[in-house]
Amino acid sequence: MGSKSPDSDNDPRYASVTDERKRKRMISNRESARRSRMRKQKQLGDLINEGTVLKNDNAKIAEQVDAATRKYVEMESKNDVLRAQGVELTERLRSLNSVLEMVEEISGQALDIPEIPDSMQNPWQVPCPIMQTNHGFC
Repeated sequence: MGSKSPDSDNDPRYASVTDERKRKRMISNRESARRSRMRKQKQLGDLINEGTVLKNDNAKIAEQVDAATRKYVEMESKNDVLRAQGVELTERLRSLNSVLEMVEEISGQALDIPEIPDSMQNPWQVPCPIMQTNHGFC
């Protein structure tokens, strides 16, 4: 059996205390549910704001990547032109050196014929920043 006496169901004092407890619990539950809804609404708003910030950041980064890619393509194109010009100049230097060698042979005089640097002999190798290692090539 329960802790209440059989007469407690009929006791108006007991009924009013019970009703008051139910009413307070109902008010408390409603307030708790309201706070919970407000927390969820704030969390949703925060997540939406964070999503917007992340999308903006992503767009900025994508823009920077595109700009860097365009700059890279531009520099690569300029490098191709410079390499081609370097090859052409190297060939002209070789040709001039061979003319000088013929003049030297015919005249019998020693001429100062410049040597072609390794960097011009191998135009497709990129020079290293530290020139002491590996003859300046990576």
